[in-house]
Amino acid sequence: QVQLVESGGGLVQAGGSLRLSCAASGRTFSGYAMGWFRQAPGKEREFVAALSRSGSSIYYADSVKGRFTISRDNAKNTVYLQMNSLKPDDTATYYCAASLSVSTRDREYRHWGQGTQVTVPS
Repeated sequence: QVQLVESGGGLVQAGGSLRLSCAASGRTFSGYAMGWFRQAPGKEREFVAALSRSGSSIYYADSVKGRFTISRDNAKNTVYLQMNSLKPDDTATYYCAASLSVSTRDREYRHWGQGTQVTVPS
């Protein structure tokens, strides 16, 4: 079992940046692939980015490619999502999740954080 806690969300103007963090505790963090997902009001949860256990495989949704960067620090048991050039469409609750294998599909992830809100006013 692994517990995940996100932080770093907030309100930022369009074009601005935020860095989300997801701190893991419990079982060995390095044994999990990590993903970020988001859910806007009235919409389904969608994939944002994912990173393999070693960090050698990385995937991004087309909507964030070139603007967002996922990374991990296994020594700190933390995964990050650097978000640049934010747009109003990025407004959502962002969730980190852990899986035994890297995937873009949310059903592959067994462990989820509580989410952190990101708001980009139009």
